[in-house]
Amino acid sequence: MSEKKTTVIAVANHKGGCGKTTTVVNLSAEFAKMGLSVLVIDLDPQANASLHIGKKHPSEIVITCAELLLSEIEKLPLAIQTDTNLEGVSLIYGSLALGKTEDELKDYAPRPSEELRDKIKPLHGIFDVILIDCPPSLKLLTSNALAAATHLIVPVESGSQYGMYGVTDLMRLVDKIHRINPDLHLIGALLIRHDERQTVCKLIEASAREQIGKLIDIRIPSSTKVNQSAIAKMSVHALDRSSKVAREFRHLAELLAEQLNLLEGKDNG
Repeated sequence: MSEKKTTVIAVANHKGGCGKTTTVVNLSAEFAKMGLSVLVIDLDPQANASLHIGKKHPSEIVITCAELLLSEIEKLPLAIQTDTNLEGVSLIYGSLALGKTEDELKDYAPRPSEELRDKIKPLHGIFDVILIDCPPSLKLLTSNALAAATHLIVPVESGSQYGMYGVTDLMRLVDKIHRINPDLHLIGALLIRHDERQTVCKLIEASAREQIGKLIDIRIPSSTKVNQSAIAKMSVHALDRSSKVAREFRHLAELLAEQLNLLEGKDNG
């Protein structure tokens, strides 16, 4: 029997509020419903994914991403929380301490952009999918996520005239990271809060296609269900499976599962 392949998807954009955490939370829930083993790594000091997915507050967790990045690899099993609010989804918590971790990594690590990749190597073959929620910055934490990832999704806030602000800087960082991670593949831009009737959304869509180069053929609409699901600590699908947002995240998971062969070998156990 061939060894299980692990797909590591970084969800990155250094613009805040563009839907990174929403994408990670809901994709992880949809992948788990498909029978995939899923891990979420929260690399954001704000730890919103952890507050949504985790049953404990990040301050109660002894080994978060911050401690993991700066410790020996033996701490990895202690960092993985399997009992979460999303069935079938495990979590490595983020924490406020990640803000200091970036500075410490520069002194601690000989290759500071590659610490996460080295730390999660033992998880390859254990999880089917690892999703990394990146902070709203292009500093060392995001570099670590890109260096550890096999694939990249760039959420873009379609409903904002500032949705594409600074995306060229992100793409430059991706080009730079390719030197240490040539296997990083761009899945594409994911349009969030998209309304095709609005002129600004049409302009952002055209700009995303031009500047990022690839668009995912799914559009996530604006909905109050996203905030409601975060408050309820569940996926949008669990809150209201009939909502358009829930359907689109389901379609996104199905599309990625097909494109990335995530279900290969699943029918045969």
